[in-house]
Amino acid sequence: MKKDDKFKVVLVGMIYNPSDRKILIGKGNLDPSSPTGWCFPGAKLKKEKDIDKRLKVKIFEQTGYKVKNLGSIFVRVPKKEPDTVIVYFLCEVFSGKEKPGMGLTELKWINPSEAKNYFAKNMNSRLEEYFMSLDSKSFR
Repeated sequence: MKKDDKFKVVLVGMIYNPSDRKILIGKGNLDPSSPTGWCFPGAKLKKEKDIDKRLKVKIFEQTGYKVKNLGSIFVRVPKKEPDTVIVYFLCEVFSGKEKPGMGLTELKWINPSEAKNYFAKNMNSRLEEYFMSLDSKSFR
């Protein structure tokens, strides 16, 4: 593989609270492609790092929450970044205290149906459908 042929994997944690059916989003500089500045916590996967551990550590650094990873829910390749794969994971908080950090300046719990208001230009229709299904389901 040539030096210019780098492939990136981005891990994204969609933190869901089943008791009030809300998801956590953050505002900051984590996703430069976001026109609104809102994004989900996450990070690029580093070579030879454990996916689950990397995701949990970065979520904790960015939100103050320790989460359990319930598994991957969606994968996409951004049109403008064909060398990048973004993997979304459904997560739930099990401890911690909310504290934005590591590139996030604000955290906000929203109804899943509101996600399109924060991610309008970047929202994939299948991911939007998944958000809508969270309004009517509990994942315990």
